[in-house]
Amino acid sequence: MSGSALATGLAVAAGLAGSIQVALMSRLGERIGVLEALGFSATLTAGLAVVILVLARHSVAGFGRAVHQPWWMLLGGVMGLIIVFTVTYAGPRIGVAATVGILIAGQLVMGAAIDRWGLFGSERIALHWPRLLGIGLLAIGAALSLRKN
Repeated sequence: MSGSALATGLAVAAGLAGSIQVALMSRLGERIGVLEALGFSATLTAGLAVVILVLARHSVAGFGRAVHQPWWMLLGGVMGLIIVFTVTYAGPRIGVAATVGILIAGQLVMGAAIDRWGLFGSERIALHWPRLLGIGLLAIGAALSLRKN
């Protein structure tokens, strides 16, 4: 399997997992509290990540290298925490579809900005009208998904 095929497959799997995550974290947050669900999720994720790292690399030496990177590169974990908190809080209040739609619309807008200006060391990719149209349509869809009737 080529690298781009694997990347595409993983992106599809992550998209499916993201919607499931909203539904599961919404229910967990309702039962035990949003902050408690966030704490549990972050702890479970960290534990599993360490196990996978040790199994794959037979070491945790990468942690030492991580702290010597530019501070802004380390904010990815904070972004993940914001996402998990938000889906846990928003899911039961506005619904899974609306939460996912708004999340994806926001990701697409930010992704387009990152591509356009080459932020965070990314390759610059122009914003042509089809991309802008897709972003606009997704934003409209996200707004419409807020309607419950």
